[in-house]
Amino acid sequence: MDLSGDSRDSPILQHASSAYARFLSSGDPRVSDWAMMSSPVPTFVLVALYLFAVWWGQKAMAQRSSGFELRHVMVVYNSCMVVLSAWLCHEFCASGWFFGSYTFGCQPVDASTRPQALRMAHACWWFYISKLIELADTIFFVLRRKFQLITFLHVFHHAVMAASWWFGVKFVPGGFSTFHALINSFIHTLMYTYYALAAAGPQFHPYLWWKRYLTSAQILQFIIVIAHTMQLFFFEDCDYPIVFGWWILSYAFIFLGLFGNFYYGAYVKPKKAKAAAIKSS
Repeated sequence: MDLSGDSRDSPILQHASSAYARFLSSGDPRVSDWAMMSSPVPTFVLVALYLFAVWWGQKAMAQRSSGFELRHVMVVYNSCMVVLSAWLCHEFCASGWFFGSYTFGCQPVDASTRPQALRMAHACWWFYISKLIELADTIFFVLRRKFQLITFLHVFHHAVMAASWWFGVKFVPGGFSTFHALINSFIHTLMYTYYALAAAGPQFHPYLWWKRYLTSAQILQFIIVIAHTMQLFFFEDCDYPIVFGWWILSYAFIFLGLFGNFYYGAYVKPKKAKAAAIKSS
């Protein structure tokens, strides 16, 4: 009797292996040899480790009376993220948007090896890497015992952006959807500037009056991305994968709802409650 296993599994495994190989080979050949681009597995492992670290870390840090003092680390980290986000914003502009040849209509991926096309592809790769780096945002919250900041919105946003942008770089490193990366880089330049000032000490807190407007800018970001992406469904002959349009539109709507709910809970609801209390007094 053959105890080595069910031989009927072999064709299934072979078919799955062949389908996976075709999936990988259908990516942009220019990025196939770049770091982290040969397989999605390392990215998904990192995201899984991130989720586990957030879950386990909160349990471990809850046993401590206080979090770690990371003020100087946070100033350096957030300042570096300001520089990286601003540089990405510049690269997306210089390699296509505003200062390049991109239009705000149908914009296919330039899959050539022209310097500008490769510059855009590299900008996409660095944007993806920035999303992996940004997973550290939550880890810092855990280490500082800022559990109230570890919301579903925060964790979901970081995990989805890191995982989804692997596919963006692998298959469409350029073109239409990089507009959303440009907008996101601009918003993150503002966001990490705020974080750096907040971490720098109480002497800078009087200059942080614009927190509410930063949240408004994040919401506006998703409205702009939705408006830009919607037009992709009305082009008759646009050589850009529609599946990425659906994906961007889906999570833009999800994030718009989540950020809108956060804004209402943080700013609108307390204001209404305060007004009601004054009226009843």
